[in-house]
Amino acid sequence: MITTSQKAITELENLKNSLPVKDKELFDRYFEVDTTIGKLQAPEAMLGWINKNFKSLERVENQKIVKVTNLLTMEGSLFNEIRASRPMECKVNDETRQIIENSAGDPFCKPTEGTPSDTFGRVTGKHSITASNIAKYDGYHGLVIFNEHNPLMVAKDAIADYFETALEWAKRGMQEDPEAKYYFFMWNCLWKSGASIIHGHAQMTLTKGIHYPKIEALRRVFQSYKQSYGTCYFKDLHQIHSSLGLGWEWEGGVKGLAYLTPVKEKEIILIAPEPGADLYNAVHRVLEKYMSVCAISFNLALYLPPLAPSKEDWSGFPAVIRIVDRGDPNNKTADFGAMELYSASVISSDPFRVAEVMQKG
Repeated sequence: MITTSQKAITELENLKNSLPVKDKELFDRYFEVDTTIGKLQAPEAMLGWINKNFKSLERVENQKIVKVTNLLTMEGSLFNEIRASRPMECKVNDETRQIIENSAGDPFCKPTEGTPSDTFGRVTGKHSITASNIAKYDGYHGLVIFNEHNPLMVAKDAIADYFETALEWAKRGMQEDPEAKYYFFMWNCLWKSGASIIHGHAQMTLTKGIHYPKIEALRRVFQSYKQSYGTCYFKDLHQIHSSLGLGWEWEGGVKGLAYLTPVKEKEIILIAPEPGADLYNAVHRVLEKYMSVCAISFNLALYLPPLAPSKEDWSGFPAVIRIVDRGDPNNKTADFGAMELYSASVISSDPFRVAEVMQKG
């Protein structure tokens, strides 16, 4: 049997074709894989630079590129063997540490003085406190401000508290306005992820009428899949990834996978029947492993059904967490461009290497 460490995303087409019949059929239901070779001719003057940076002229002149498309959600990613072969290990540099230390004393360090409260007050957790976002995305838009200033300090009990405090905030907001039942939790870590303040914090919103479009689109895929095949979209998605060595199961039945069509680098999806300690502990586990490979700036989102009955069918929809690495915080090159915004994601990390990290220990 080929182990995960011996597999590579650039061999996905062959790996898929070698699966047992049922797993291959399931894969083909979800994913389309197209492999091509990108060719070029390099002038002699470039040979030294190419050999220094890419080790081999042959690798550059004939580049294997794999396009993976989720046929159900229409998410898609492009993997280049040169990009995907880069090592996972690195170290958090001193510049990042110094920036974090120098930012101490920001308004979030004294949240009751430096931030507004919501009209229903604040929720105080063991490791956090809520505030109202001063420039709102939606009618209800709050913050969970961590007691710990350094966003890279990710203690297990603290992470659970952030989720629990945010959910309590949502319940209080819905008591004030019962129509604001669609809850969304997001965590942007460091400036590369879009965080405007370094101090550790997460955000949460409540919206009305219908859930946010990307979440509603996933609900429709989930329900359509159940009607068409009589089974669960997420269960089968996890089975596909597990058959390739990209899926696993942790304590409490939390399922995880290194996604084949990530929105950006090292995307992990966690799936649980409902939110709770097991899911939050799994988040902690992912973030610890992220930190071990220098994925210190990240975006995290929690998808949940509405907090009260709604006109849409959400029956069976699980708690889903998506986490993605946003790259080196001190790299001035943006990781999102026109391809990601309007076409397909260009990915530098190999999901097989990501899964290998996640399943260690």
